[in-house]
Amino acid sequence: MSFEVPHGEKPVTVSLPACDITVATAAGGTPIDVRKTADDAVANPHGVELTERVNPDDSVAIVVTDVTRATPDDVLLDVLLGELDRAGIDRKNVTVVIGLGLHRPMTDEEIDAAFGDLADLAVNHNPEQTVEVGTVDSCAIELFEPVAEADVVCSTGMVEPHQYAGFSGGAKTAVIGAGGESQIRYTHGPGLLGQEGVRLGRIDDNPFREFLDRAGDSACVEFCLNVTKGSNGIIDVSAGDPRAVVSELANTALEALAVDIDGKYDAVVAGVGAPKDANLYQSTRAATYIILGATNPLRQGGRVVVPARLHEGAGEGTGEQRFYEWLSDATDPDSLFERMKSGYDPGAQRAFVVARALRDYDVWITDSEQPAVVEDCLMQTAPTVEDAIEPGSDVLVVPDSLGTLLR
Repeated sequence: MSFEVPHGEKPVTVSLPACDITVATAAGGTPIDVRKTADDAVANPHGVELTERVNPDDSVAIVVTDVTRATPDDVLLDVLLGELDRAGIDRKNVTVVIGLGLHRPMTDEEIDAAFGDLADLAVNHNPEQTVEVGTVDSCAIELFEPVAEADVVCSTGMVEPHQYAGFSGGAKTAVIGAGGESQIRYTHGPGLLGQEGVRLGRIDDNPFREFLDRAGDSACVEFCLNVTKGSNGIIDVSAGDPRAVVSELANTALEALAVDIDGKYDAVVAGVGAPKDANLYQSTRAATYIILGATNPLRQGGRVVVPARLHEGAGEGTGEQRFYEWLSDATDPDSLFERMKSGYDPGAQRAFVVARALRDYDVWITDSEQPAVVEDCLMQTAPTVEDAIEPGSDVLVVPDSLGTLLR
């Protein structure tokens, strides 16, 4: 049987005639007209309309997602700016901040491609230029100075399955994307990540999500405009109060992305594709979403196989480099996991989660441009998916591993 799996901008075709193949494809939802639905969402938000939340002399910061998210920020930003225009806000009083967290800055070319005519408004977040705006659970909440000093903070975002927050989006774009190392260190440390309820696809009774929401209150995230996506594109938009927006879109996503799984498999082929498969840091989400999700479909000793380009290697940002340093210095997953329990710098949490997964399962990265980087990081490589699967295996194929919730 042949099947296709995402790889960069084009899929790879895989043929495994000696294996039993099951393909997990979510319903995916129905694609929408993003602009029309976004216009409707801001006109009928959760809570008060944006035009009633601002005054004409206010300064406004809009935090948007970076190149690691497939959010239609150009459309969402244009809609938000239109609302601010109607409220009498001068464009010179609006700053658009690209929420990087600890990812690398976007290049001028990437900013132009992402925001088009609005690119001149956008600046990259700088985690070294932050201001403390409050505390949550004794953790200082730090924001990029232009965001901290704004009278009103808005954000865009993608509500999609997230390893720790259950679903991303809402206040997370501003709190983490435009935040300092303080809250990134706290939220991504072993103390919080080890708590019950911190898991993929869960927002209720999730301590990670609850912290983000309360930090959003401290950061005065006033209004967000978020989307969610299925396998065929954007399927819904919601606007207004961050908590309600995440709740609505998470429910939509669950209906579109959940797939029931029966039995256990020797191997899972997990698709990623662009933009996530640019580097190893992001691509390993495919493996940890499978292994550490609500339902692990693997037999003991099984493997996850991820085709990924990795043209950026491990990744170029501070977080990605910390991830690489921990994994490349380790001799085995068990000792790395135990060592990291005592703490690590922000960004390295992905190494902690990968080590947790590797204690029981193998992760193979195939079709990559930098196999040596993979092998440095306790994972295995092969030229193709076929080379990474043993004949006779029961194989589960999850073409969109980051957009599928196995249950």
